[in-house]
Amino acid sequence: MDFNALFHANFALLDDAVTDWSTLVKNLEELKKDAENGLHQAANKADWVGVNAQVSKEFIGKTAGEFTDAHTQATSIRNILRDTRDELKSYHRQLTEALSRGQQKNLTVIDTGHGSFTVTGNTRPDWASDPSGNTSATSQKDVDALRDEIQGILSKATESDNTAKTVLMAIADQSALGFSDAGYKDRDTAAAAVKEADELAKLARKDPDDLSVADFDRLNAGLKKYHDDPLFSERFATNLGPEKTLSFWAGVSDPAVAPDLTRERREQLGELQKNLSLTLATASQSDTADMTEWKRHMVDIGDQPVQGKRGNILGFQVMSNLMRAGDYDDDFMTRYGKSLMETERRFTGDGKHTAWQRLGFDPHLNHMSGDSGWDPMSGYLKGLSNSPDAATDFFNDGFISKDGDHKHAVSNFKYLFEERHWPHESNSDFSQGESIDGRNNLAAALEAATTGHPAGELPTQDTPTHNPGQTKLFESIVSSVSDDNGRLTDHSFMSDSMGQIASEYMPDIDRATTDVDQHPDKGDEDGRAAWERVQKLYPVDGSAAELDHREVSRFLFAVGQDPEGYAAVEVGQKRYMGKLMEYHLNPDLPEDQRPNHDVELTVRDIARHSGQVSGVLAMGRNEAVAGPADAKDKDFDHSVSQWKNVLSGGIGTGVGVGTSFIASPAVGAGVGGAAGTATSVILEELFKDAEGSAKDDAGAKMGENWQNGSVNNIKYTRRAAFEAAKAYGLAHHGDVATWAEESSSQGFQEGGSYMERVGPELVTDI
Repeated sequence: MDFNALFHANFALLDDAVTDWSTLVKNLEELKKDAENGLHQAANKADWVGVNAQVSKEFIGKTAGEFTDAHTQATSIRNILRDTRDELKSYHRQLTEALSRGQQKNLTVIDTGHGSFTVTGNTRPDWASDPSGNTSATSQKDVDALRDEIQGILSKATESDNTAKTVLMAIADQSALGFSDAGYKDRDTAAAAVKEADELAKLARKDPDDLSVADFDRLNAGLKKYHDDPLFSERFATNLGPEKTLSFWAGVSDPAVAPDLTRERREQLGELQKNLSLTLATASQSDTADMTEWKRHMVDIGDQPVQGKRGNILGFQVMSNLMRAGDYDDDFMTRYGKSLMETERRFTGDGKHTAWQRLGFDPHLNHMSGDSGWDPMSGYLKGLSNSPDAATDFFNDGFISKDGDHKHAVSNFKYLFEERHWPHESNSDFSQGESIDGRNNLAAALEAATTGHPAGELPTQDTPTHNPGQTKLFESIVSSVSDDNGRLTDHSFMSDSMGQIASEYMPDIDRATTDVDQHPDKGDEDGRAAWERVQKLYPVDGSAAELDHREVSRFLFAVGQDPEGYAAVEVGQKRYMGKLMEYHLNPDLPEDQRPNHDVELTVRDIARHSGQVSGVLAMGRNEAVAGPADAKDKDFDHSVSQWKNVLSGGIGTGVGVGTSFIASPAVGAGVGGAAGTATSVILEELFKDAEGSAKDDAGAKMGENWQNGSVNNIKYTRRAAFEAAKAYGLAHHGDVATWAEESSSQGFQEGGSYMERVGPELVTDI
């Protein structure tokens, strides 16, 4: 900061800027509220169909989010400008006061240009009569003191101005389009984040064997504190650079390279890995030129040896382990995945051989729970489980294209789920037994890819409806498991994800159980009418999966053999059945949305097809209890009962309904607050029965278990129909319950017998 610039500073323009930004913040606050309440929430309650269900609703949600980000960014800029203005005014005042005190001591300050200045003592008027020869009106001590005071004021003013410029430019550069969600209460907070990023990146750039335990602790603490901070994360990642990022983690992970750290901080390596992963994930969302280059270069060096003391580790092996936590930029994940699969194809001879097999002397690259991290596919798939859109694109992408040597194209899904020779992996904590993480992460990534939300979560009102890429992938999963049940039952730990996936495709599954042709001939008037009735009976928002009844049953039979998979689908089907009863029995449902003019036909269809699904699941459960798996019957009831805690929390739209369930505004509102009554009543009863059975140590015989399943299914379906009819004030609601009871019993038995016909080789003969 120049002396003259601060001394003659005119703060009028800066005052105007702060005022203007404050006004903008206030206006954006109102716009943010209007966008959320009047736009976003209204869109979630609207009756979307067709393209609007997939495009418009999601666009409106993102647009409303932009108003929130705009308000956040404007608030940060206003706060930084206000703090800087107030500080510069304070330094201006301090400078003026210092000059005034200097004048009182006969000191003069002169600007010498280029930001420099001098302090001199005034010449005494009586100098000629002073016998000592002293011609100055003040001492050198006073001169030096004023000079130092002024220099200190200018230095602090310079720091204030420079840090403001740095953080303002960083915020502006975060997002190439739209607005950044980086929020800071004041300039010092933002400046501290940037400064810490510079210092921690400098530490991480040291040779790993020179990194002290104190350095390690500071890095871990700093990354833990700031990993969600956009400015910090981008600055840290770009200062460190792709090569140093890889060599840093490869080095600190290797006891041969950093023995002191391994010995002293082995238990904290997993935490550092997580914090570093979260930091890089946040950084990847930035659109700055430096970060864009970082992502491009990281992909380019993925198949190259990592710089350091180990020459046999590739960039993909290290970076994939830094994807196990956080939500990475979708475009980066997509480009990274393409390059990784090119390397996989090259190393495996088009998938014919195993690659990435860790040998005994190879270091562990993953220190979070799970596998050793030597196979880069495992960490990458874990990262995809947090990036739904990138996961959908990845699995539908081609691993091998159809050409002269390859008669059939192979997608990444088909290769990984059916054909890959997975390397044998040990656990990262050196415990006994082979790690299952690779395939388990595959299942989680498939969950994200088919549902549109991160694995392990439930859909919310903001989760987009299923798109063609998601439904295509679900069709492939169903077909693959149907073709070979062992792809799932031999790896039953994947079934929790498969169950969650199925629970969010209940409309599509129930449609398949009708056996109605989805593509009738143009001249088949009756066939077209039948399919229209099915579409109205099981309405779907967005894209619908086209499933085969036989394949669906064989798929559900496999999922039903795992307690968690069984529970997700069973609870989901019961909840969906209750919602359908509420939907179709609502007298306000428009006539053109009703599948039948006769309500009885509709109730019977819902009950029957729901019973078929439960019947197939019961067959799978029996197979697990009485077959080779030797599972415990009470484990299934325990898994069902656990859903009570999940659904009672009110999070998401819930299992079994998901984003594809359609309800018009009139139906959504209900009559007299009746909406949800039938569903909540049957779920409460389902959970109560499951909790009681889970505590019963007496194992049911196979026949008894089947009978109990049939009786309970009838009870829940009958109750759902009764409660919905009663809530809407329909006459003869007892008759409605009877229709549901009879058809539910029929459907449950049909589901079991149908499974025996389409999968005789799968069912154990008792």
